[in-house]
Amino acid sequence: MKDIANLALAGHEPLFDSILPVGQLYSPSKERFHSVFHDLFDRRYYTNHGKLAQELERRLEERLEVRNAVVVTNATLGLSLSCKALGLPPQGKVIVPAFTFAATVQALTWAGLEPVFCDISNKSHNLDPQKVAALLEQHDVCAILGVHLWGNPCDIEQLQTLADSKGIPLFFDAAHAIACRYHGKPIGNFGACEVFSFHATKIMNATEGGCITTNDDELAERLRNLRSSYGRRKNVKTPIDGYGRFSEAQAAFGLLSLEDLSRRCDENCQKMALYHKKLSCIPGIHCISPAPEENMNYQYVVLEIDEKEFGLSRDALQKLLEAENVIARRYFVPGMHHCPPYETLFPEFATALPVTDALCTKVLQLPSGAPVSMDAVSRICECIAFVQANSADIKRTYFA
Repeated sequence: MKDIANLALAGHEPLFDSILPVGQLYSPSKERFHSVFHDLFDRRYYTNHGKLAQELERRLEERLEVRNAVVVTNATLGLSLSCKALGLPPQGKVIVPAFTFAATVQALTWAGLEPVFCDISNKSHNLDPQKVAALLEQHDVCAILGVHLWGNPCDIEQLQTLADSKGIPLFFDAAHAIACRYHGKPIGNFGACEVFSFHATKIMNATEGGCITTNDDELAERLRNLRSSYGRRKNVKTPIDGYGRFSEAQAAFGLLSLEDLSRRCDENCQKMALYHKKLSCIPGIHCISPAPEENMNYQYVVLEIDEKEFGLSRDALQKLLEAENVIARRYFVPGMHHCPPYETLFPEFATALPVTDALCTKVLQLPSGAPVSMDAVSRICECIAFVQANSADIKRTYFA
């Protein structure tokens, strides 16, 4: 671009002919897909924890080095099932970040629990243990639910110490964190249990789906019994619900995706490195980097936009990119403490989360994954650099 009149927002042709989404959207080759689905149809066994679902659980246990992997319909149900399997009391209070996807908190509500919203670390975007400690003194809490946001692990050791001090369970929403590690150990091994997402937008996907991991064998049996009221293997005390089963079609896709996971992580690492190289020198852009000592999956390219330094707000940049067919996403807007019904039910949190509120105006996720080539990364970065260099004119012309 040489002139702001060339921006798609001004009616010019967009930078990209087709939309670049933020979802990973990885899929296996059609040949591999057809092969595994032919077998599924030949067997005529489509659900109720079949051969492929069992194989996926076994492979996940191997990959994540965990004793039990329990696949479920999706991660939201996985979190809700975890609450029930952990025996959390009705109307019990659970500490949870408000800076998270809606499903994290909704799963608590569906399990009959009450969220206690906690502020986060400005650096990691995860639960701040000091703020968790303060809430533990103010509220009668029955559990702590951490979120490994962007795949960056929570401060697990400090959170576990806090949970142990109160004799309550700690568990994790690990929807972003497949193939990530904490101090050399795979995510999936921490707290009472951890819940992964295999949604189509994730780096490993089963088109839809999720998985609960735990090293507690009795908890795993309760989870399996809650998932299905059929075929109980042990006499463990659980309500008879029978929901959350994982289909053979999901398992087939998930197995193929798991085979490709390491390669996809490597591809994402290269794209993130290029993004960071090209964006880190632009005023007002702060790239959220993975913890240097940990292995990550690199699926989320996340920026913080400093409006004063960049010259435009995060929302203005998002609109400019969207016009160019770059579908960047604002995470999370608004924070869950400002969403219905929570803003009405728990007004005490309206001004209690300053870091969360600030990040909700700054954070932007850029496209990565299968639809995005290295050349596309370069062009997106060049577009952002152009916007910043001409931010005063763009603001006066399009956002006055």
